[in-house]
Amino acid sequence: MPTATPRRRRLVAALCAAAVALLPAAMPGLTQAADVSAQGVPDRPAPGPAPDPSLPAHALATADAPLDNPLKGFARFLQPGTDPNAGYPLSLTWAYFGLSEVMTDPNNCSSYNWSIVDNALNTIAAAGNHAAIRLYMEYPGGGTGTHPGNAIPACFNGQVAMRHNAYWDVTSPDYDNPFLMTGLKNFITAFGARYDGDPRLGYIHLGLIGLWGEWHTWPYDTDTSGDTYPNYMPTDANAADILNTYNRAFTRTRLELRYADNAGGAANTLPRIGYHDDSFCYREGGQGVTLPISMGGAPWAQLQKALERGVENRWITASMGGEVRPEIQSVAFANWPGGSGPVDNMKACIELEHTTWKINERSLEYSPTDPNVAAAVRLMGYNLTVRNAYFHNTAQGTTKVGVQIDNTGVAPFYYPWTVSLGLKDPAGNVVRTWDTSWDLRQVQPTRIRAFPDWGVGADPTYRDFGYARYFDAPVDLSGVNTGDYRLVLKAKNPLETINANAKKLRFANAGQNADGWLDLGGMSVGAGQSAGSYEAETAGNTLAGGATTSACGGCSGGSKVGYLGNGGTLRFNNVDGGTGGTRTVTLHYATQVARSARIQANALAPQTVSFQPTPDWVTPRTTTVTLNLRAGQGNTVTISNPSGWAPDIDKITVS
Repeated sequence: MPTATPRRRRLVAALCAAAVALLPAAMPGLTQAADVSAQGVPDRPAPGPAPDPSLPAHALATADAPLDNPLKGFARFLQPGTDPNAGYPLSLTWAYFGLSEVMTDPNNCSSYNWSIVDNALNTIAAAGNHAAIRLYMEYPGGGTGTHPGNAIPACFNGQVAMRHNAYWDVTSPDYDNPFLMTGLKNFITAFGARYDGDPRLGYIHLGLIGLWGEWHTWPYDTDTSGDTYPNYMPTDANAADILNTYNRAFTRTRLELRYADNAGGAANTLPRIGYHDDSFCYREGGQGVTLPISMGGAPWAQLQKALERGVENRWITASMGGEVRPEIQSVAFANWPGGSGPVDNMKACIELEHTTWKINERSLEYSPTDPNVAAAVRLMGYNLTVRNAYFHNTAQGTTKVGVQIDNTGVAPFYYPWTVSLGLKDPAGNVVRTWDTSWDLRQVQPTRIRAFPDWGVGADPTYRDFGYARYFDAPVDLSGVNTGDYRLVLKAKNPLETINANAKKLRFANAGQNADGWLDLGGMSVGAGQSAGSYEAETAGNTLAGGATTSACGGCSGGSKVGYLGNGGTLRFNNVDGGTGGTRTVTLHYATQVARSARIQANALAPQTVSFQPTPDWVTPRTTTVTLNLRAGQGNTVTISNPSGWAPDIDKITVS
């Protein structure tokens, strides 16, 4: 963590970027576009199930998603004594730690003091945010202000050779030393045992190796052909050992590595390892350091390396983070969707990298009403919209509820947060909830931008990718009081178990509430007759002559009454005629063949009504009849057919 002054914060961020800015002259394994071995256009995921045709569809109005949706957008440095939520809306906070601040025992490299990490995570969680963190051993410029520049644990002294990086004036340990390797791997294992799946954590940079924990020691690196500097980086085998230890230790919390070619590309076969681009969308010396050679980028650009390793589609399974290059943070979005001067094509950078989040300290200065920044933030990561909800307006017992969700962002949501359905009463209180098995990670972006290297069209070319994903679940309404409710949906942020004010995942819908619950529409619930709607299977009705109640997945209460006609009758009792007189009665029925029935109100003359076929025996349709009813609730409506079969009846409504 840097000191509390904005000037110092920018200096620290600029120092981090300065190392990357100087890398091109010495980065190893530089390749040209001809060496690209891109993965190419990814296969489209399966579309998933189609909406249940027995459930009525309710289209939901869309709206802009909020700017501080969790686990995406900008992060700023944790500053002791300052408001983490000041400035542009955000949900992430960035923090560094020196390894020596955790491995504090000079005589025991297996002893860990986690208090400094826990204190920072608690502070960040108290602001309702998730943390993104990195541990380091080498930090040029004397550290972050409150953390040391030399963070090599004292327990390595006398066991590990130390080298001097004269360019940055830092001490660099021998990363290939067996004692150090054992110490780092034991630390990572303990780190994962304590923090994997911690609801306070959003992202972890692998860190530990190299300057700022960025997995490079430039100019003391593997490219020794054009300089006199020795190589201070670990061997690819040892670096891969560290990477694989992380992959085993953290199976839930998201991990990010600096470059696709780190550790000789050992992350290529580890789909849970993402990448962090710490010089995001910067142009240096006329070349971009994010976009590939095919788009004016440098041979060492982030996406060029991803293409060469065939991992440019890693975003499908792992997050893409990093930092907006500090030199351009103040003007990064001034020319959105493109760029100017040192700012590269910003929209292309986000779309092709599939950026979810970036450190951006100068976002503190952005206006929350800047439309350019808002467009970029909403494009980053996920942007989920519930297009349709599927449910019966009137229900009882066990019913089914479905939703159809699409994603207009550039990346999926990466965590398996529990999605719940609920009912709100007229006062806005959530009176019942049901957890579902729905997995938001399955909602992939509906379209993706193609790399020119794929050869599928001139830039920009977009390809269809994800689909509007349909989910449904049974909802047991037993015990819910009769009445009118709002059906709602929520993806619960696990951080809410620590801080009830944690940022809520909110959908890009007009019915999205600040409490995290999305309004899907009105639902009338009742154990029997409710507000002009009468279920056929209700116990208060009279079934005679062989009429039978049976299950019906498409019916509002999950049941219907059949075997009507040829002696079988259904009589609705206690039907409310209001003030009396002519009333329209809507009959909800199912029949796969054309049928007719006699409809009789009280003891009046019956009317014969024809019923057209429905698609099947569980997909109701409606027809209407006009009946004269008495005032009050003492009416009966009887359905019969003395000379043939009548349709199955779901319910009637009276208006």
